[in-house]
Amino acid sequence: MRSKKLYRARHILVEYKEDALYVLRQLKDGVDFAKLAKDYSECSSSEDGGNLGKFSSGMMVAEFERGLYQLKIGEISEPIRTKFGYHIIERQEV
Repeated sequence: MRSKKLYRARHILVEYKEDALYVLRQLKDGVDFAKLAKDYSECSSSEDGGNLGKFSSGMMVAEFERGLYQLKIGEISEPIRTKFGYHIIERQEV
């Protein structure tokens, strides 16, 4: 049996695309990801700077995973819409 790849990522989840674009601009201006997650993210992971820990494929909603798979390690996504809202994802490792 092949083991599934494990991924590590952190994210910032907001309800509106405008908010996601604002957060993304802040990140591009050098504001710390963890600080923005604590200040803006609506996910419980915000208390840990948006850290989602380790997870394997199939554990996140499809749109989130598709966005994550397109990122290189250390890269930050454009806003990705899911049923939960808009995510800004940072891929950390495989």
